[in-house]
Amino acid sequence: MFRFSKSLDIVTLFHKAGSPASTRVATLLKQASASAAAGATIDQASDHTHQTQREQFDLNITEDPPTADQVQTILEYVGKNKISTIIEGAQDEKDALKKFKENKESLRRPLVVDWNNGKAISGDNESAILKLLNATK
Repeated sequence: MFRFSKSLDIVTLFHKAGSPASTRVATLLKQASASAAAGATIDQASDHTHQTQREQFDLNITEDPPTADQVQTILEYVGKNKISTIIEGAQDEKDALKKFKENKESLRRPLVVDWNNGKAISGDNESAILKLLNATK
């Protein structure tokens, strides 16, 4: 009997070339992805003390901005209180979408999105990113 293999979760980094913070996050995600593929825990890859097994994931690093639909989904992931962490100066979801459509650079990068688990985080807080990666359904 054969089994269908489960597709990998998709984690996207909306990257900004030339940004040291974005470069650090890209490196962290590449290490986490390689460690998950090798069967190590993400925390082992970055020398943290507690360990949580993350299944392998498909890492997508892009310098392209997200689509308006993706931004709307990301805003839903972070919730009303954290919209301004995703879109600079935004007061609410409607304002965020307007600002993004007017200026794609209003998107705060680096931005990590775990599409399958409905999580997103902006910035280079390593422990928060690792927590996001380890927070599976």
